[in-house]
Amino acid sequence: MEEAMKVTAFGADVFGAEAIKEYLPKETAKKLQGTIEKGEPLDPSIAGEVAHAMKHWAMDRGATHYTHWFLPMTGATAEKHDSFLELKNGEPIMAFSGKNLIVGEPDASSFPSGGIRSTFEARGYTAWDPTSPAFIKRHGNGATLCIPTAFCAYTGEALDKKTPLLRSMQALDKSVKRLMKLFDLPEAHVGCTLGAEQEYFLVDKKFWERRPDLVMTGRTLFGAPSAKGQQLEDHYFGMIPQRILDFMHDVELELWRLGIPAKTRHNEVAPAQFELAPQFEELNLATDHNMIVMDTLRNVAERHGMKCLLHEKPYAGVNGSGKHNNWSVSYGGRNLLDPGTNPQENAIFLTVLCAVIEAVDKHADLLRASVAGAGNDHRLGANEAPPAVISIYLGDQLAEVVDRIERGVAGVAKEAGELKVGVDTLPPLPKDATDRNRTSPFAFTGNKFEFRAPGSSVCCAGPMTVLNTIVAEAVDRLADELKKSGTTGKAKPGEHTEAFHKALQEILQKSLSEHKRVIFNGNGYETGWLDEAAKRGLPNAPTSVQALAALDKKENVALFEKYGVLSAREIASRHEILLNDIADKVRIEGACARDMASEMILPAVKAEYALTVDAFSKAEHTGVSSGTAALKEDLVELGTGLDALKSGIRKLDSALDGKRTDTVLNEMRALRQTVDTMEHRVADSRWPLPKYRDMLFLY
Repeated sequence: MEEAMKVTAFGADVFGAEAIKEYLPKETAKKLQGTIEKGEPLDPSIAGEVAHAMKHWAMDRGATHYTHWFLPMTGATAEKHDSFLELKNGEPIMAFSGKNLIVGEPDASSFPSGGIRSTFEARGYTAWDPTSPAFIKRHGNGATLCIPTAFCAYTGEALDKKTPLLRSMQALDKSVKRLMKLFDLPEAHVGCTLGAEQEYFLVDKKFWERRPDLVMTGRTLFGAPSAKGQQLEDHYFGMIPQRILDFMHDVELELWRLGIPAKTRHNEVAPAQFELAPQFEELNLATDHNMIVMDTLRNVAERHGMKCLLHEKPYAGVNGSGKHNNWSVSYGGRNLLDPGTNPQENAIFLTVLCAVIEAVDKHADLLRASVAGAGNDHRLGANEAPPAVISIYLGDQLAEVVDRIERGVAGVAKEAGELKVGVDTLPPLPKDATDRNRTSPFAFTGNKFEFRAPGSSVCCAGPMTVLNTIVAEAVDRLADELKKSGTTGKAKPGEHTEAFHKALQEILQKSLSEHKRVIFNGNGYETGWLDEAAKRGLPNAPTSVQALAALDKKENVALFEKYGVLSAREIASRHEILLNDIADKVRIEGACARDMASEMILPAVKAEYALTVDAFSKAEHTGVSSGTAALKEDLVELGTGLDALKSGIRKLDSALDGKRTDTVLNEMRALRQTVDTMEHRVADSRWPLPKYRDMLFLY
C-alpha cells in the first residue's frame, strides 16, 4: 500500500512548488513563485531557465512532447503536440526554449470566433498562464507536457474562456482592494476560490455503441421509461457498485497525480448517476482542474469498458446532471463571506454580502445567460434543478439579520438591541446555520455561495467570469457611496467613527431595500414561485436563446467594457458563437432522431406489423377465433404507430429544412412520443436499441 501511494503521490505529475524548488535556481524559483502565489508580473528574463527546467522535469517523467493546453470557445480543451526533438547540425537534441514556453501559434481558423476573424486568417496565439501549473498528460505508451495557456487572435482579442476569467479576477481584485482600504485594512492579496461539484452518468460501452444518439449527441433521443427509475430513492448515497468503485478509485489516483484534490465520491439521485467533488482551490486553477476532471472521467471510463456521459440530460424521466459552482472571495487569506468574530469583520461580511445580493438582482439576466446551452434547457426548472428565474437563498437566520438591517428594527436573532453595522456583533452564524436549498439557483451555504444553475458539461470559466464582474461593479458602487459619505479615513487604523458606522448602515439599508426582491427562501419548484417572481419583476428566460438576449443589452456590454473583461466585439462574438452552438446541436439531434427513426425504428415496427398480419391471417384462415381480437387490436396499434412514425419523420425532415430550432425541438418531441409508445408494442428481441432498463441498471 505504501509503495502504491508513492507511485500515486499527490501532485507527482505537476510542475508545482516542489518541482520548482528542485529544478530551478533559488532566485528564479522565488520570482516564479511570486507570480504564482501573489500575482506579481512575470519576469520575462527567467523564461529560458523555467523552460529548461520544465523540459528536464517532464522528460524525467517520460514526456517526449509538449503542448499549449487551452480552453477555446468550443467548451472543451484543445492541444497541439510538438516534440522536444530538434536537429542541430544534423544531430538530434531535445530542446524547449523560453519562447516555446511563453507563446505558441496554433491555427485559429477552425475554432469558433463569432466573426472576430475570417476562416482564411489562420493565426492565433497561446500565451503561458504561470498561475496554473504545467502538468503531465499520460497515455498508453507515453506522456506529454501540458502548459495551460490563454488563447487570443492576432488582434489580441480573446478567443477562449480563460482570458475573460483572468480579466474578471483582476477587476474584482481592484474593487475589493478599494473597499478594504476604506475599512483601513492594509493592502493584501484578493483571492477567489471555487469548488466545482461534478455530476455524471456511466453506461456500459456495449450499450453506448448501439445507441447512435448517445454517440452523436451525448443524450438519448428516444427511450421509454423503465419500470423502475429513481422513485424508490434508493440510489442516492447508496452502496457504490464494485465496478463503479473500481472506476472511481482509478479516477482519483490519476487526479491526485495531477494535483487535483478529489475529495468526495457518491451515488447521485438517478440510477447510473454519480458525483465527484474536489476541495476548494483558487478560481483559475479550479477551472482548469475541472476541465481535466471531465477529460479524466471520460478516459478512465473507456479503460473500464464504460462511457462517461456529461450531458445535462442523458435520459428523459430521471434527474439530469449539474455542476454546482461554490464560490467565495477572500482578502489577505480571510474569507470575506465568513461571518467574523468582531464588529469590523462582521461589517465587512455584511457589506460584501449586500454587494453580492445587489449584483445578482441587478444582473440576474447575465447570470442566466452564463449557463445557457442546448443541454441545460432540458434540465433547468424540471423539478430536479433550479428554475430559470435567478434568486438568492440566504436561510432563515441570515435572512432575518438582513431584514432587520434593512428595516432598522430592534432585536436580532433573539438578542435584544438594535443591530448597528460595525458596532454590535452579529449573532453567531455557524456554517450549518442554514439548511441547503437545492431548488435555489444561488444559495448561501455558510461561507460561500453555491451557484447551482450551471450544467454538468459547462466550463466554469463562463459563469464565474460573469459573477466576478457583476460583484466587482456592486462592490465599487458601495465603495463609492461610502467614500461620498466623507466618513472614511478619520479614525485610527483598525477603528471607525460612529459617523462611519452610521453611513455604512444607511448605505446597506438602501441597497437591501432596492434589491431584496431577489431573496427567496422558499421552494423554487413550486409553480406559484414563478408567479411570485413575475410580481417581483425578476426576469424569467425559460430557454437559452431567450437568455442569451442579455448579451445584446447596451448596459451589459458597457459593464464588461468598463471593467476590461470583454470588449463589445468580444461579447458580440460570444453571443453569435453560443447561438450557433445551440442551433447546431439541435439540428444534429434532429437529424440523428430522423435517421434513427427511419433506419432503425421504422423497420422494426414494420417487421412486428408484418408478423402480426401473418399471424392474424393464419388464424382467420384456419377459422380459429380465440386470440384474433387481440391480434386485431395489436394490428391497429402498430398500424397507427406506423402512420404516426412516417408522418413524424416527414415533419421533422421538413423542420430541419427550416431555420427555427424551436420547430425542430417540437417535432423531435412529437416523434419521440410515437417511438417510445412503439417500444412497448414491439417484441424486445426485435427492438433495435438498448432500453433504459438495460443502460441504467446493468453496469
